[in-house]
Amino acid sequence: MTRLRLLFLLAGLAWGGLPAAAHTLSESHSSWQIDGATVRLQMIVPDLEAKRLSPSGADLPSGEVLGRYLATHMGASAQNGECGISEGPRRLSAAAGFYREEIVFKCPSKVTQLHSSAFYDRVRSHTDFARIEDADGRFFEQLFTADHQRIDTAGGGQSTLENAGLLRFVGMGVMHIFTGIDHMSFMLGLVLISRRVRDLLFVVTGFTLGHSLTLALAVTGILRPDARYIDALVALTIALIGAENIGDRTHRPLPVALGLGGILAALAAAKLSGVDVALPMTLLAGGALFAFSYLLLTGHMQDAGRVRLLVTLVFGLIHGFGFASNLLEMQLPANRLAELLVGFNLGVEIGQLTVVLGALALVWVFVRLRVTVSRPLFTDVAAAFLVGEGLYWFLGRTVSLG
Repeated sequence: MTRLRLLFLLAGLAWGGLPAAAHTLSESHSSWQIDGATVRLQMIVPDLEAKRLSPSGADLPSGEVLGRYLATHMGASAQNGECGISEGPRRLSAAAGFYREEIVFKCPSKVTQLHSSAFYDRVRSHTDFARIEDADGRFFEQLFTADHQRIDTAGGGQSTLENAGLLRFVGMGVMHIFTGIDHMSFMLGLVLISRRVRDLLFVVTGFTLGHSLTLALAVTGILRPDARYIDALVALTIALIGAENIGDRTHRPLPVALGLGGILAALAAAKLSGVDVALPMTLLAGGALFAFSYLLLTGHMQDAGRVRLLVTLVFGLIHGFGFASNLLEMQLPANRLAELLVGFNLGVEIGQLTVVLGALALVWVFVRLRVTVSRPLFTDVAAAFLVGEGLYWFLGRTVSLG
């Protein structure tokens, strides 16, 4: 079993080394108004996406830089040629944390297609939620993705998912896992902390129950928390699972609990003093107390498997809202929601199972090759990596330095 966990660990390090294209954040919203041969586009871009256009990837670009980028990556086509820009790009007022740009296109004849390649050169999994008003005043929604960069405006105003079958929803769930590096980092942290198959069953069951519940709540519109909070909390769960691994391995949970809890307490104090921290002070203070108590409790327990069942259920509730992020704007008819939830959730589970089975296959290969590794070394390295990765994402999604 030791060798099994170590090889899972190696797979986790390789997986975690991929670019951090967190799916919850890699999105934008566009509004297209078609009036004869004129198309008015308003594009809403979160600051996190806009930063991808700066040389450092961490600084906010000027409105001119973003406007030029959108002007060269978004547009419309008519029956006899491309549409030219007649106005803009110009920056409009927007809510804090967002850019809003407007561009007006003039076409030589009736508009036939809208197209966007924006941000796919930065993040392949980027999604743009497009809301389109046609010349007759009808509204419909579609998705721009890396594989679907053109929308036919003569399609009768139907959403790309309006007539999708169950397998399409399943495929979306599978790809959501494969492109969600933060979620997979958390899952691999659960594998690392599970010493026995029974423990792994407990934590995966809790995680599945949690994300299934909140996925349903979010998609049906019963409960939709601020996406910024969910993104930050998903990252925090990665740091927590890594910290728990360190406390469990070293049998010294107090310094670990004080460290992670202290970071959250410091952010709460910074929020109180006026620093631009996205999460509410009460959530930060509560998170500090929870992190300290949980890490201290599990670090002193001989068998924390059942406790982890409950805690991973809570973590699953958070991740479930993250899973729902690219479904919230679909506005499918009510009679499709059950099929959507079943298919997407099934796809998520298939994606998770594929990763686990792939790791098992890797374990089998290493065992056959008689490869041995030092458990303490790799446990410490992987857990430290998860803590660093989680904190990097958490602080990046919580604290604004601009």
